[in-house]
Amino acid sequence: MSTVTPGTPVNEADPAPTPGGGARTGASGGRSRRFPGWLFAAPAVVYMLAFFGYPLVRNVLMSFQEFTPRTYFTGEAPFSGLENWRAVFSDDLFGDALWQTLLFTAGSLAGQFTIGLGLAVFFSRRFPLSGFVRAVLLLPWLVPMVVSAVVWRRILDQDHGVLNGFLTAVGLSDGGVPWLSSPDLALLSAVLVNIWIGVPFNMVVLYGGLQEIPRELHEAAALDGAGAWRAFRSVTLPVLRPVITVVLVLGFMSTIKILDLILALTGGGPADSTQTLGTMTYQLSFLELDFGQGAVIGNVLILISAVFAVLYLRTDRGDLGRGK
Repeated sequence: MSTVTPGTPVNEADPAPTPGGGARTGASGGRSRRFPGWLFAAPAVVYMLAFFGYPLVRNVLMSFQEFTPRTYFTGEAPFSGLENWRAVFSDDLFGDALWQTLLFTAGSLAGQFTIGLGLAVFFSRRFPLSGFVRAVLLLPWLVPMVVSAVVWRRILDQDHGVLNGFLTAVGLSDGGVPWLSSPDLALLSAVLVNIWIGVPFNMVVLYGGLQEIPRELHEAAALDGAGAWRAFRSVTLPVLRPVITVVLVLGFMSTIKILDLILALTGGGPADSTQTLGTMTYQLSFLELDFGQGAVIGNVLILISAVFAVLYLRTDRGDLGRGK
């Protein structure tokens, strides 16, 4: 005879427990619930392995092989050990290209972000035709980079360029500034052109972030007596920090590997003053047809990007841990 304690629910549909069956049922049920998750993720995993993982592994292997045009016909790529790496690192051009890549990337990011943030703040205040002006400012970002580089090459031409013509007309120059033909000015000119191209992207993303900041925060700061600069520094920038991080990370990834802009603008010259890791990879792989050494430069670029990404993830995780 069994007794039921008052208040205890009775479920007549519950089956009698079978010895040893409960644990197996729970485990199989958990596996069945986890299986659809893996099934949904499988296409993305396959895509990443096929289009990112395999080329990356092939590029790493190629940097340790004597990979030449003959390899495409014979299929033979003898293992050369660290010979390609020694040849690249012992080349004086590699050090110059690395330094110029860092200068080009840092200068471009600083200019694009500063001007883009200023324009985003400016357009956050509505005024007549603000939408039209924003749309016009997007044009440099929409035009293909090669087209922009060709146009700017004509503008910066020393003898017939529009810019030197204007400077001569206003009395600021009498002989024409060698924007692209001087080793001292060519890299700076490339940075300025890339800033012009990248400002619209920074402006659009930062403008969208500014629109998401609650108006109440600025009103509370004004009630506390904070001026415009103090409110911007203490309210706007901290709230906008995740958007700023995304803008800088995407800008870094796209800038450090730029090739077409510099090829169309200066071709890496004059006197290799605008050679970057991207142009050096192109020169080794497609002009000198030394694919092994070109793969070495590509791996260096991947390593730099990976280090930057890891630092970003660690910083972002630390901010989440502190509740920022």
